[in-house]
Order: sequence, then C-alpha cells, then structure tokens
Amino acid sequence: MSSRLKDVAALAGVSTRTVSNVVSGSASVAEGTRARVQAALDELGYRPNVAARNLRAGRTGLIGLAIPELYSPYFGELASLIVHAARDRSWTVVIDQTFGDPEAERRLLEGDGGRLVDGLIISPWALGPEELTDRSRDVPVVLLGERQPRGLADRVAVDNVLAAEEATAHLLASGRRRIAAIGPQPHLRNETARQRLEGYRRALRGAGLEPDPALEQPVTTLHRGDGAAAMAALLDAGARPDAVFAFTDELALGALHVAHERGLGVPGELAVVGFDGIEDGQYANPPLTTVVPDKRQIAERALQCLADRIYSPASSVAPLDIVVPHRLDVRASSGQRTG
Repeated sequence: MSSRLKDVAALAGVSTRTVSNVVSGSASVAEGTRARVQAALDELGYRPNVAARNLRAGRTGLIGLAIPELYSPYFGELASLIVHAARDRSWTVVIDQTFGDPEAERRLLEGDGGRLVDGLIISPWALGPEELTDRSRDVPVVLLGERQPRGLADRVAVDNVLAAEEATAHLLASGRRRIAAIGPQPHLRNETARQRLEGYRRALRGAGLEPDPALEQPVTTLHRGDGAAAMAALLDAGARPDAVFAFTDELALGALHVAHERGLGVPGELAVVGFDGIEDGQYANPPLTTVVPDKRQIAERALQCLADRIYSPASSVAPLDIVVPHRLDVRASSGQRTG
C-alpha cells in the first residue's frame, strides 16, 4: 500500500502524508491540493481498503446525521450535501429524523439509538443549551444551528439575527412600512425563530419604527400550509401589511399562495421575502427573494470539525463556533413598490 501511496504522491506532486490525509480525511487539506490528489487517485485507480482501515483503528466508517425532518426542502438539501461530501472521506451517513421531539434528540445524544457511529452531526430543535450540555455520549458531536451550549461541541450556524435584519432592511429600503413577520414560535424553544424575530425587530427600530405585535404572526410549524394560514389570519384581522418577511421559504410560498387567492399584486401591493434559499423559490410566481445560507459550506465545515475530532480525539482545541456566510438573493417578489 505504501508504494502505491508513493505513486499517487509523485503524480500529484505532494507528500505521502498529504495523500494519506486526503484518503482518510484526518486533517485539513487545501481544496486545490485535495482535488489534485483525488485526480491522481482516480488516474491510478487507487482504492483504499476502508473497512480494514477502520477496523484497525476501532472505527465503523459510519457517521450519524440527525435532522428534524427530511420533508423540509432545506434539511433535505443540506442532508444531500452532507452525504455527498462524506463520500469524499469514505464515510457512510446514517440519517435520523427527530421531528423536533426532545426525547428523540436526547436518545441520539446519549447514544441510545442502537447504531454504532464514529460521530454525530445534529440539528436540535427541542433541547435547550443546558440539556445539550448534559450528555453521556463519548463520540464527537457537531451541532448545526443556533443552540450554544458552552464547551459542549463544535457548532456550525448562520448569523440569523444579521440575516433577518438585512432581509427586513431590504423591504424598508423599497418603501415598505407595514412589514409582517410570519414565523415566531413562542410555544417552542426554537432559537432560530427567536433570532430571526430579533433581527426583524432590530431593522424596524433602526428605521424609527416600533414593532407592531399585530404584524407578528406565530405559526405551529414552518411549512407552506402554516404560511398560508398565517397570511390569511393577518388579512382577516385587517392588519393589511405591505410586505412580509417569512422565517422560512416554505412559509413565504404559503403566504404567496394566499396573496394570489386574495387578489393582492406581488410585489406591487405586497412584497415577500423568505429565508433558506430552497430551489422551489426560484420557480415561484413571482420568483421569491430569499436569504441564502451557504449550505455547502455548512456541510463541509461540519464534516471537517467531525473529522478533526474523530482522528485527533486527544486534541485540546476548544470547541469551535463557526458562522458561515449568507447572502440576500433579491428576486421579483420584493421589487419596488408601484402603488
């Protein structure tokens, strides 16, 4: 095997250690170097015996991914990216849906799921920071999202407060003043919703507007039907917003549906902005303006954190708190007001 590694290293112009790191995913390798080594591996037909390597190291080659639901386009897209990136490390991903159930999240964190995995990536919806801290599982854990348990695990997230503030500021800049927020979840410990509400309110106050509780429409879940019901409730109550900031694209698509049903022109009478950058938004009528988190970077950074912890378990590096970029993709649903 070592002679074959030397052949790959010579072809790629790197050291055998670098080749080994690319093959095992055991250390951070620059993307250009990783691509060059992978090309050499492919050209020479080198295929490591992953099962044997894992057996010698006492590992399974399996990692867990726990997300609230695959039904959600956002989590479905993210899971696909994680599975794809994990293949580059010769890892197999075992996916669990927690449906935001605290007991399901707790069982996975405590290792009672019955699956032997080398590490776990989890997006917790139900457990608070103090509950995440109290766990007995001894495999590395990477958190996705807004929970911030001190000293527990690496975390990869988006700055939801800033992103929501930018989305609301975009609507304010187009002359909107009665901006509704669809998505608060006061009945849940949903930190994502809380942070997006905070960013929305911050933008309003920055423009000299006091948030109006009548324009903050809570939802039970974050799906299209909830967005439609929330939009209908706002209109039926006489709130008459001139814009909507929805906390997910699914909520925004539901709001768009009701706007069309009620004969409201979008964006002329009602501007709509969503959050998540799901593919469906590009094909809405009109196409949906949305906050786009860098999902590919979320996947890659989470896997790199997991690899570093799996292959260097004695590392004294403190848990990392990684914030990935986002952008506001402005489309026709939030165009300049015409009325």
